[in-house]
Amino acid sequence: MFRKTPDILKSQVENKFLPFVRRPACYIGGEINQIQKAPADCDVRVALCFPDVYEIGMSHTGLAIVYDLLNQMPAVAAERVFAPWLDAEELMREKAIPLFSLESRAAVRDFDFIGFSLTNELCYTTFLNMMDLAGLPIRADQRTEDHPLVVVGGQIANCAEPLTDFADLFFLGQAEEVLPAVIELYRQCKQENVSKKDFLLAAAKKFNCLYVPSLYEVKYNGPALESITPKYPDIPARLENAVVDDFENAPVPQKPIVPFAEAVHDRISIEIMRGCPGRCRFCQASFCRRPIRYRSPDKILEIAKQQYAATGYDTISLLSLSTADYPHLETLIDKLSAYFTPLHVGISVPSLRVQQQLKLLPKMVAGVRKSGMTIAIEAASMKLREMINKPISDEDLLAAIRTAYEAGFQKIKLYFMAGFPGETDDDLRRIVDLSYQIAQLRKETCGRPAAVNAAVSWLVPKPHTPFGWLGQQSRQYFEHARRLMIDRKKELNARCISLKFHNIECSALESALARGDRRLGRVIESAWRGGAKFDLWDECFRLDIWQKAFADNGLDLDACAQQAYTPGQPIPWSHLGGPKENYLLDHWGNITSQ
Repeated sequence: MFRKTPDILKSQVENKFLPFVRRPACYIGGEINQIQKAPADCDVRVALCFPDVYEIGMSHTGLAIVYDLLNQMPAVAAERVFAPWLDAEELMREKAIPLFSLESRAAVRDFDFIGFSLTNELCYTTFLNMMDLAGLPIRADQRTEDHPLVVVGGQIANCAEPLTDFADLFFLGQAEEVLPAVIELYRQCKQENVSKKDFLLAAAKKFNCLYVPSLYEVKYNGPALESITPKYPDIPARLENAVVDDFENAPVPQKPIVPFAEAVHDRISIEIMRGCPGRCRFCQASFCRRPIRYRSPDKILEIAKQQYAATGYDTISLLSLSTADYPHLETLIDKLSAYFTPLHVGISVPSLRVQQQLKLLPKMVAGVRKSGMTIAIEAASMKLREMINKPISDEDLLAAIRTAYEAGFQKIKLYFMAGFPGETDDDLRRIVDLSYQIAQLRKETCGRPAAVNAAVSWLVPKPHTPFGWLGQQSRQYFEHARRLMIDRKKELNARCISLKFHNIECSALESALARGDRRLGRVIESAWRGGAKFDLWDECFRLDIWQKAFADNGLDLDACAQQAYTPGQPIPWSHLGGPKENYLLDHWGNITSQ
C-alpha cells in the first residue's frame, strides 16, 4: 500500500513560481478559513482536485462540503488542487514544478487519493492534464503501488465508461454519509499493508456505490456493446447512487473558505433541497439525484448565520435544482429577510422553474436585489413543453413575469433549448417571439420594455434520461436554427432582446462523449496528447484536435454525437446508478409518440 512521505514544494513555489505567474492569488493558498494539517502526521492524505481554474472551483459547493467533511476526520488531511491556467502550466513545465496542493504545497503525486469532481464531459482533457502535471501515468494500468489512487466523483461518475482507462475508482452519488467509511476502510488496509488491488476489491464488495472498472469484463459485438459484467461473484452487476437520507443534518461547512481571487459565485451558498419534483426529460440531475429532501427554514437560517459570521459575504444564495419548488419558500424568505435585511445582506433565488408558484415569488422576495430574474423556460411552444414534461402554459408564464415587473424586476434572463424531436421552424421562431412578448409586457407597469437576455443551448441527450436513446440533431440543423432566430429578431426589430447561443461544436462533442463506451478513452487520450485542454473555455476549445482524435481512432465525431440506441440494446451506463430502464422507457414512449 502507498506510504510515500509527501514532498513539500514550498521553496520552489515561492521562489520559482509565484513571483512570475500572472494571478498568484489563485495558487498561494492561506485564505481565511482554510484548514491546514501536517500531511506527514495524517494517516490518509486526499488531494481534492477540480479540473478548472481556481475562480470556478472555489464556487463549487460539493467540493467545499467534501473538503470540510474529510478535514473533520482527525486522521485525514484533505487539500485543494485546481487546474493551473495556461501561463502557470507553461511555467511549471519549464521549471519542473509538479502539480501541488494549496494548503501545504505538497506534491499531488504523494497523496493517498487524488479525487476529481467532474461535472461535464468537456473537463476530460483537463483531468488528464492535471494528472500529467502531477507526474503520474494517466492510464490506471500503468500506475503501481507507488502511485496514489485516482477517484472520480460528481455527475460524470454516472456515465463513467469513457474514463475507465484513467480512473481507479468512481464514486456514484452523494458523499456525505459513505465517503468517511470508504476512507476508514482504506486507512485500515494501509495499516495492514494491504495492496491497492485488494483494497479496491474489498471496497467494491462493501459499497455498492463504488465502481472499480478493472473488476468488470466488457464484451463487444462488432461496433456495438454486448455486455459489462463483474469478474467476481460478490461485485454488484448494477451499482446504486449513494444517498444522504438525513439531509436536514447533513454536513455543511460552518466556515467556508473566503477566496483571495474573486470567485464566480462570491457569496454564501446554501443547499435548501436535493432532488427535483419536476421530471424534465432532458435533465440528468433530476433523474439521478433522488429522492427529494428538504432542509427546514430554521436549519437554513442557522447555517446562514454561521457562514455569514465566518465570511462577511453580502449575498446569500439558496441552491437547489428548483428553488421555487421548495415547499417553505415564503417562510424561509421571511426568516432570512428579518435577520439579514438590517445587515444589508441580499438574498439570491436562482434556478426558478416556470410554474404557478412563480407568480407569488416576487412578493416573497421583496427584500431581494431585483436587478434581474432568471427563468428556465426551455421550450417556447406548449407542444414541446409537454413533450419534455414541463407543461407550463403561456398564461401562467406571462402572469408570473407581469408580477415580477410589478415587484420591481427590470431585466429577465430566459433559458431555452433547441434540438428537440419534432421541433419545427415555427417552434424556433417562437423562442424570439415569446422573448419579445415578455420584454414588451413591462410596458404595462413602467412604459418601457424590459431588457431580455435569451440564452439558447443545444439539446445534448444525456445518459439516465429518456433522451439517452436518441441521437443529437446535426450541427447543420443547429446552424439553421440559429440563423432562423437571428433573422426573426431582425424582422421584429427587437432591440430589447439579446440572443446568446451556446457553442454548437462544443455541444456536439459533449453529446459524442456523454453516451459513449470505454473505447472512447483512446479518443480522449489522443485529443489530450494533441493539445486539447480547458475545452469548456472558448479561447481554448479546438474542434480540429477532437476531429482528428476521433478519426485517428476510426471514429467520426458527428456520427458518435448523433448515435441512437434501440430500447433493449445494451447501453454503456445502465449499470451505473440512475433510474431503472423500464421507468425511463415509459417517458421515452411519450417522447417518440409526439
